[in-house]
Amino acid sequence: MPVRYSYSNIKKMTGNFKDKLGEGGFGSVFKGKLRSGRLAAIKLLGQSKGNGEDFISEVATIGRIHHTNVVQLIGFCVEGSKRALVYEFMPNGSLNGYIFPGKETVSLSWEMLYKISLGVARGIEYLHRGCDMQILHFDIKPHNILLDANFLPKVSDFGLAKLYPRNDSIVSLTVARGTIGYMAPELFYKNIGRVSHKADVYSFEMLQVMFTNNLS
Repeated sequence: MPVRYSYSNIKKMTGNFKDKLGEGGFGSVFKGKLRSGRLAAIKLLGQSKGNGEDFISEVATIGRIHHTNVVQLIGFCVEGSKRALVYEFMPNGSLNGYIFPGKETVSLSWEMLYKISLGVARGIEYLHRGCDMQILHFDIKPHNILLDANFLPKVSDFGLAKLYPRNDSIVSLTVARGTIGYMAPELFYKNIGRVSHKADVYSFEMLQVMFTNNLS
């Protein structure tokens, strides 16, 4: 189970939020170091109302995920309106930097891209079929695929994810979620209604299209 940290612990890990790794719609990510010396990525979420019970419940579910192609949740913080998630650190950053490379980014071979694709597919399959709950990610895209020191891919960022019973093949969704360019067509409709794990499969296929368009 994930470790519960105090907010003062989070501040100490990050050196008072000194090294910012990135920022997204759900908060900012900072580089940190655990007491063991292990590096971590700490996501500081936007302030939230309520007592945090729903947050803790979802953390407990996601914290039981153990798969080589899904980023590991180490711990969390819920203190008043403050929320934070502590993940394992991925030294090679996100896949986004390799699909849309800058001048200093190394390019990946097609063999490496194949291995990355296979790993992402295995991670998604595990979320859908291998957990206590069915976890639909709803935001599979290059930015949310992290790479470890050996370029092993790990699905990350569960900010838009929803948890459902494993035997629910069709689930209800009332609000559109995802990123334009990767969202399944059914998620664009004003009255979304019923969707399935196929929404993540569509996003995965769009990821393959990006490989072809940008690296061929």
